[in-house]
Amino acid sequence: MRVINASDINESNIGDIILRSYEQIESIKGDVEEILKNVRDNGDQAIIDYAKKFDQVQLNKEDLLVKTEELEEAYKEVNPELIDALKFALRNITKFHEAQKREMWFLEVEKGVNAGQIYRPIEQIGLYIPGGRAAYPSTVLMAAGPAKVAGVKSMVMCSPPNRDKKINPAILVAASECGVKTIYKIGGAQAIAAMAFGTETVSKVYKIFGPGNKWVNAAKKLLSNIVAIDNPAGPSEILIIADDSTNFEYAIADLVSQVEHDPENIGIVVSTSEELINQIQENIDNYVRDSERANIISKALKERGLLIKVKDIEQSVAVSNLIAPEHLEILTRNPREILDKISNAGAIFLGENTPVPLGDYSAGTNHILPTGGTAKMYSGLNIFEFLKIIDVLECDEKGLKKLAESTGIIAKFEGLDAHKKAVELRLKKKEK
Repeated sequence: MRVINASDINESNIGDIILRSYEQIESIKGDVEEILKNVRDNGDQAIIDYAKKFDQVQLNKEDLLVKTEELEEAYKEVNPELIDALKFALRNITKFHEAQKREMWFLEVEKGVNAGQIYRPIEQIGLYIPGGRAAYPSTVLMAAGPAKVAGVKSMVMCSPPNRDKKINPAILVAASECGVKTIYKIGGAQAIAAMAFGTETVSKVYKIFGPGNKWVNAAKKLLSNIVAIDNPAGPSEILIIADDSTNFEYAIADLVSQVEHDPENIGIVVSTSEELINQIQENIDNYVRDSERANIISKALKERGLLIKVKDIEQSVAVSNLIAPEHLEILTRNPREILDKISNAGAIFLGENTPVPLGDYSAGTNHILPTGGTAKMYSGLNIFEFLKIIDVLECDEKGLKKLAESTGIIAKFEGLDAHKKAVELRLKKKEK
């Protein structure tokens, strides 16, 4: 892993020092646009053709929708221990996201003027769950669980089938536990197009959630004027703030845990302790060598691993806020003392007993988080992503009179005479 001083990193050179992979969709834009147009024009037949081309599976229209019997069979195929673990995780996810709920509210902004907000769930959403290199039932829980809490009535899910025309049974079990009843065997850009436009079989949705490869992200970006989308997810990231009290083995284990997904994942330690940095350098090779995904981890740490020396905790915080990591672990002597100073992070994990994998799976916090520095302006997935917040205004006669003068002055300045007259008409009627 590279070692640098905090003084060597700033806003202008951060992109050169930390090699975050931003999906370059320009090279595939034309191909993706062709897929989107084909699905829009030819519906199910286009999906069937792409399943054969990209997934090497021959489907017909009747195969696209997962049948009730397939969901029932999935429960028989999945290890009962995994089913119990998924149910346990979902309970905590539900409990955590239930706490985010807010009732409608009103306040009197002026005498006789009541303003407030109501919350209404998006009526139909689409979920995309990858199924290429591996199966991620936890992502189903993280997306569909909060949607259910938010009150979304209809959830449509797409995930690519294998060559036996099946979706991984663990994904089906997770979906079923979250109340997802409509599941399609569709992957890639064509899945995003199908949910955005609708086909003979696939229902059109209003907003699409879920991670995917560059083809999926390109499709979401290109269709963002047709359907609302979440934030495209990039490679995973972890940044650890450490000091002389940090256990170097914990730091190494946590780095490795977050870069084993993909060689483009990022692992960073920011530390006041030169001894800790030396311990990590001296011991990390042995730890990686014993890992099941040693090749992926080695490549990630070599190309995107970084050890940053800082003079004090304040500088650690400044560097972390500059990088804005997806996952931030604070493994210092007093982690809560630092918490108030953190402004940019997808999710924060406090203390040596709180490694990121707990949040990835079972703690209840959401693992669908902003990457690539976008934690400076975006939040992790929460129930408000599934809600529409609608302003409500109610005025009595006193309130109307209270607002009339300022409304009329501003309307006149902006040249909108009808705005002014809509208020004045009421005033005149009240005076009679």
